[in-house]
Amino acid sequence: MEREELNEYLDKPVIVDTATPVIYIGTLSEVGNSFITLKDVDVHDVSEGSSNKEVYALEAKKFGIKKNRSYTKIRINVILSISLLEDIIEY
Repeated sequence: MEREELNEYLDKPVIVDTATPVIYIGTLSEVGNSFITLKDVDVHDVSEGSSNKEVYALEAKKFGIKKNRSYTKIRINVILSISLLEDIIEY
């Protein structure tokens, strides 16, 4: 992943889906060589709840981000996708 590829997402709320049961929702603040950094983050393990990642993302768009971390770094090699929170389509 090249840093320039994520420039349009900097300083905006994003949803980061990973190859793990964890989803991250927060503001993209930095893109490094091995990690991205989110601030004001909701780190949520969907294996501990009743909703899947898609439902959780929809709820974040409707009701806002439930922040439980000030900052979080995520290894780039576990990221499956990054989307702007505003691009989530409600159905």
